[in-house]
Amino acid sequence: MTPQLQQAIRLLQLSSLELQTEIQEVLETNPLLEVEENVEFDNSASANEDSDDGLESTSQEITQLEHADIPEELPTDSQWEDTFDSSPTITHSQPVGTAGIERDNEDESSGSLQEHLLWQMRLTPFSDLEQAIATIIIDAIEDDGYLTSSLEDIQQSLGEESPAELDEIEAVLHRLQHFDPIGVAARDLRECLLIQLNLLDQNTDDIELLTKLIDQHLDTLAKRDYAQIKRSLKISDDQLTELVKLIQLLNPRPGSQVQVEKTEYIVPDVYVQKFQGQWRLSLNPDNAPRLQIADHYAQLIKRADNSSENTYLKNNLQEARWFLKSLQSRNETLIKVSEAIVERQRGFLEHGDEAMRPLVLHDIAEEVGMHESTISRVTTRKYLHTPRGIYELKYFFSSHVSTDSGGECSATAIRAIIKKLVAAENPRKPLSDSKIADILGEQGINVARRTIAKYRDTLTISPSNERKRLV
Repeated sequence: MTPQLQQAIRLLQLSSLELQTEIQEVLETNPLLEVEENVEFDNSASANEDSDDGLESTSQEITQLEHADIPEELPTDSQWEDTFDSSPTITHSQPVGTAGIERDNEDESSGSLQEHLLWQMRLTPFSDLEQAIATIIIDAIEDDGYLTSSLEDIQQSLGEESPAELDEIEAVLHRLQHFDPIGVAARDLRECLLIQLNLLDQNTDDIELLTKLIDQHLDTLAKRDYAQIKRSLKISDDQLTELVKLIQLLNPRPGSQVQVEKTEYIVPDVYVQKFQGQWRLSLNPDNAPRLQIADHYAQLIKRADNSSENTYLKNNLQEARWFLKSLQSRNETLIKVSEAIVERQRGFLEHGDEAMRPLVLHDIAEEVGMHESTISRVTTRKYLHTPRGIYELKYFFSSHVSTDSGGECSATAIRAIIKKLVAAENPRKPLSDSKIADILGEQGINVARRTIAKYRDTLTISPSNERKRLV
């Protein structure tokens, strides 16, 4: 595998943000490359045009790069690093031209739940022993806010130098449980909800019933056995509904209020829009600047001497040309594969998930004349901006099941139908997996109950017994 082919394949695997970082690194290390100014980026293609008239005339398959013109002094089995200085692969990414610039909407918060609790502890009048106990308790709190260690474990962690009784540890624990967020350091869901319930307005109607419901019937409530709860508490459907609404105001995961996940941004690689009845594709011009060979330095190479400076410029010129060729090949391959996917999934673009057609990598590979591994590289972490939202190219590939009419229905379409059926079901009598399978069977789609359960899990939809509601 030639160095040029290695580089082309590596660029093909990079996401848009990683590509920006790669380009920035090359611009900083190679004086022969520069950003082309005042150039309009136009790399669009119609999804229904003949591929021979458009990209086919300029695009080259990645595997054909092996036959590119390589200098005689460079053995074809050598590594890129053997000849040219190579920058290490960057795992984190930053857009070109944004080095050192802070984004206004970027979350820079790195504070954890433990840091938040320790800050409150330092403001609380604790003795030295109580502070040691509180520190150990805070360290044992999970991200969701629950304490997983027992009082005995905490006592043992203190050691013989700081002996403490269990009731002293529990007293400190009770004080921590009223830190912000309320309910943190609870040992189970029941205790967490009761702590928060104590802060509710005690004049709230049925506060006694609500306390009894959480304290004695929480497991029964989780099983949706409303009949047993009504018999035990001697309440009506309306009363139970109001109690459940009050419970839903409480936070079962208090730690989630502090543990904020950093936002991950998705930058689309390709745009698809409908223009005059045709779906047209274009590369995102913001993903990468247009590059060119720096003419000033290229002219210096014409001196044709053997000085170290001229040799350095020649090597960088060759590297720059290879990089530009690999970059062009990446763009052409990406638009070519995206065009083939859009052509197959017109129904999805116009009608939604239920119109998604079955599609596998082999189908696209055969259509564009490339290997399946190349298609896999192109579609991984590459995103298509559609009128329906931004989707990873991998999203458009799905397995299928047979229909009674002899056709095929994609797994994505089946999941969309399941989601639609669940959304429209009677909350008092939710649809079971078997019932959903029967409904799909009536539409000619033969799906086993276990397959329905698998698709339902991927949609994060609970089983029917857990979806049962009072209203």
